[in-house]
Amino acid sequence: MAKINLLPWREELKKQRQKEFLSSLGLGMMLAAAAMLYVHMHISGQIEEQLGRNKFLTAEIKKLDSKIKEISDLDAKKESMIARMEVIQTLQVSRPQVVHLFEEIALTVPEGVYLENIKQSSSNIAVDGVAQANSKVSEYMRNVDASEWLQQPDLKVITANKKANKKGHSHRVQDFKLQLRQVNPTQSKTTAKSQKS
Repeated sequence: MAKINLLPWREELKKQRQKEFLSSLGLGMMLAAAAMLYVHMHISGQIEEQLGRNKFLTAEIKKLDSKIKEISDLDAKKESMIARMEVIQTLQVSRPQVVHLFEEIALTVPEGVYLENIKQSSSNIAVDGVAQANSKVSEYMRNVDASEWLQQPDLKVITANKKANKKGHSHRVQDFKLQLRQVNPTQSKTTAKSQKS
């Protein structure tokens, strides 16, 4: 019987299987490294894309913030313009009232009453004057009551005093302080109509 040695063949098969295993292991490691590299590059690309979006959004937010600031500035200018227009309208409406006030003051002052000082604060008028007698002050107050543009005469002070005239003769006079109220008859009528309704 012939003797056959199978050992070298087995060793070669074993070596070949080891080579195949090592080559498949190397191929697997290369595939794993390639997959990891692909995943890393893909995630890096997504991060860069998101960063680009974030930059774009930040730039747009800055633009919107500047527009919002412009709008708020325009709103402030608008409020200022409205306030100015209201002041102008108030002045336009009250402009003829000054004329009426002086006309009514001239018409209501009776003979024997002389006004020395007039001060107006809003619709309140303070009048300092001199009258020949108490009855003249009363007549002045009645005239104010009857006026359309002046109302609510309120006598604050009345004092007797002696004054010298141009010829040097002294005579008794009444110094008085009176509080009046200026009204607009057209507004009063409108208010009265609205109260009746």
